[in-house]
Amino acid sequence: MSLPALLEGRLRLPVVAAPMFLVSNPKLVLACCNNGVVGSFPALNQRESGGFKAWLEEIEAGLEDDGAPYAVNLIVHYTNPRLQADLAICVDHKVPIVITSLGAVQEVVDAVHGYGGLVFHDVTTRRHAEKAAEAGVDGLIAVAAGAGGHAGTWSPFALIAEIRQFFDKTLLLSGCLNHGHEVLAAQVLGADLAYMGTRFIATRESAAEEAYKQMILDAKAADIIHTPAVSGVPASFMRQSLERAGYDMKRLQDKADINYGEKLKPLNDEAKAWKSVWSAGQGVGAIDDLPSVGELIERLDREYREARKRAFFLH
Repeated sequence: MSLPALLEGRLRLPVVAAPMFLVSNPKLVLACCNNGVVGSFPALNQRESGGFKAWLEEIEAGLEDDGAPYAVNLIVHYTNPRLQADLAICVDHKVPIVITSLGAVQEVVDAVHGYGGLVFHDVTTRRHAEKAAEAGVDGLIAVAAGAGGHAGTWSPFALIAEIRQFFDKTLLLSGCLNHGHEVLAAQVLGADLAYMGTRFIATRESAAEEAYKQMILDAKAADIIHTPAVSGVPASFMRQSLERAGYDMKRLQDKADINYGEKLKPLNDEAKAWKSVWSAGQGVGAIDDLPSVGELIERLDREYREARKRAFFLH
């Protein structure tokens, strides 16, 4: 196990609640952190940098002394016009963990390390992982097949095994994790932390629309479609929302343009499409309730401890 000092002794469970577009907000982040797991949100969930800064202030004011650290997701892509401004705000607020996506850049890593923060980076292949490791990141998030959001297609067995051949720092695993025994399974595979997204959408604190939450309760693994047609990057979405948004189901392998500047324009047609196309992972079929975050973490904790006891007895 390889946990940085920032996380040692501060987590009730080895879990990070993933940053989710239009879902993660201060209420969800605080509920996670104050119940003992890392809460996170994308900086771009606020339409402008002033709002992003206000969210950081709200989170910092609401964190309990014994709470887990929080994290912010930055899109490191040339089409994101806010990157430099949002990075400067992260530095000013000394954000404990910065999660980077779509680019592992030395400049970002150095800026966060400059105040003692951590950088975790999303990867879907060995090549992506090697490039991020070269940039000096503190952790890699192995986004395996079946994960929601910008997911990969590699089996978690293959992805974890190959990353561990050259990376001995903190490793997180994402993909179909809903229960405490699955958190333990991620550790058995070689990960240090479980990275859970879809399960936290279906909580009472989540900012997802009620129809979004209900669709997760109704969906099964067969409803999840992995496509580059929405954002230009292959990602997992629920079939029902793609159909409702008018996507041609026969052309879902056509790649959309990647442009994060356009996504920030509230009146832009493409931005509206993003709001009506809902992401989820293949683990949706195991989600059948809408608990509070506190109730969910209590259950995960119980399941995790029971699984550890079973594993001990088997040994």
